[in-house]
Amino acid sequence: MLHRLVINEEFDRDAAITPQIYRILKERIIKNDLPPGSRLSEPEVAQQYDISRQPVRETFIKLAEEGLVIVRPQRKTLVTKIDLPTVLQSRFIREAVEADIVALLAQAGDPALIRELRRQLANQSEVAQVSRPDFINEDQRFHRTLAEAAGKDVAWKFLERINSQMDRVRFLSLRQFPAEQLVEEHSRVVDQIERGDASTAALAMRAHLKRLIGDLPQIAGEHADFFDRYDQKLIDDA
Repeated sequence: MLHRLVINEEFDRDAAITPQIYRILKERIIKNDLPPGSRLSEPEVAQQYDISRQPVRETFIKLAEEGLVIVRPQRKTLVTKIDLPTVLQSRFIREAVEADIVALLAQAGDPALIRELRRQLANQSEVAQVSRPDFINEDQRFHRTLAEAAGKDVAWKFLERINSQMDRVRFLSLRQFPAEQLVEEHSRVVDQIERGDASTAALAMRAHLKRLIGDLPQIAGEHADFFDRYDQKLIDDA
């Protein structure tokens, strides 16, 4: 199915084109606005945004490198299915990194950081009531804030590059599971950072990021056509 793209109001013709097209298309794939199997047309994207085909071609290449599309020259570009092994391995890496990050923050004891995190938690609670997509953005902000506060911004940028498949699952999960529960888990992490308990803070973060494993069978069961290489044994062994 060929999807027509709605021009984003934030598209800035005075800024670099390729990063904007890349961001727009990546967000639509991750949010499942462009579900697996969606066909993307290089000339159509270029025409709708009134740009040359070169930045669209570059965007398709970058999305292909992240496993979000399959580019077939002279034919069509398709949005991929969610690759289960990639999801599980990305989650594994993220858990290891973020557990160490919150342990470092607990040892540092920064009151200003705690105030900022409490402010974000309050905002998450409000947003969770009205907009699930916006909640995901707030969730990303929370985890990014932790990484940057620990001086691990480079590590966070690396995580962002490998998280695409995992993020697609997270958007699917919000259709079935309450965002309020995720806010509670965030709050437990902040509580332990504030107490200065590095080991318990790490355990709280690990428990938070392990939630995805428990949710996967139900998510995949309700969206079977979204997943590739689905194997329950992989989840059991994760």
